Amino acid sequence: MTAAKSKEVLAQERLDARAAKDFAKADLIRDQIAAMGFEVIDIAGGFEFRAKERYPTYASTRDIKAIRVNSDIAIAMIVDGFTADAAETVRTIKAHTNTPVIALVTVDPAELIDEIDLQFQLIAITENFGWGENSNALVKNLSSKYMVLMDPSTRFTGDAIALVIAELNKSEFSAVGWRGGLVNTEDEWRSVEDKGAGEVDVLFSYFLAMNSADAINAGGFNNRAIYYRNADIEFSLRLRQSNGQLLQIDLPLEQARHHGYYDTDEEFREIQSKKNYDRILERFRGKSAILSPRR
Repeated sequence: MTAAKSKEVLAQERLDARAAKDFAKADLIRDQIAAMGFEVIDIAGGFEFRAKERYPTYASTRDIKAIRVNSDIAIAMIVDGFTADAAETVRTIKAHTNTPVIALVTVDPAELIDEIDLQFQLIAITENFGWGENSNALVKNLSSKYMVLMDPSTRFTGDAIALVIAELNKSEFSAVGWRGGLVNTEDEWRSVEDKGAGEVDVLFSYFLAMNSADAINAGGFNNRAIYYRNADIEFSLRLRQSNGQLLQIDLPLEQARHHGYYDTDEEFREIQSKKNYDRILERFRGKSAILSPRR
């Protein structure tokens, strides 16, 4: 394994890139140094370092600036509690892929701070407008062509990224995921049936890889979705309505305790889930032309 470069070596490479007018490379190196906890300052004859905060904090997602990654694909997760479990998830990702990981955190980051490195970025917000706005902030601000939105309860047991990027690169599907299914039209669109691997109507946000441009073109996630449950179904149907196809595949993943469901206030969970699904029924029910072939 190649040894990590020191901040001094990176700073010199940044100077060389600037001298060659390769400012994009220089900016990426600056971000690498920032991930190490330092800001590089240009001075006469060289550079110096200044300690900086290890992660940015914004008032809300509406203030987030561009999130730069040096990769065609990045993993994003929204963390609104149980940071120790989220940190364990990050470690399983690092064990199987070098794909950049970004955590949007709405609570005290706690244990997640220890995971910050060149692969893992942490972004904190102090005002939380909900799951829909948080998801949109990630897909709109991440510089990568593809984004994986995944739940902090989903753990890697192998390299899931290589498999999904191979499918996305074929340009046949706007989104590829781990769990999903077909809308059950026989019960008036009130449920989704898991039919296993293949083309589907719906992908769930346990692990949802998407072409970011297609996601934005479809209107993204609904900003009215405060809670995740059923909001991923609505997003999936938005993709299909904009002529995007969705693929469910088997992936080396497993799920730990799903705190977002089991440890959320029951009344809040049921009210917000119903609001999300009522929007689905109002907008999509009966529009069978947008659905994938039945199987």
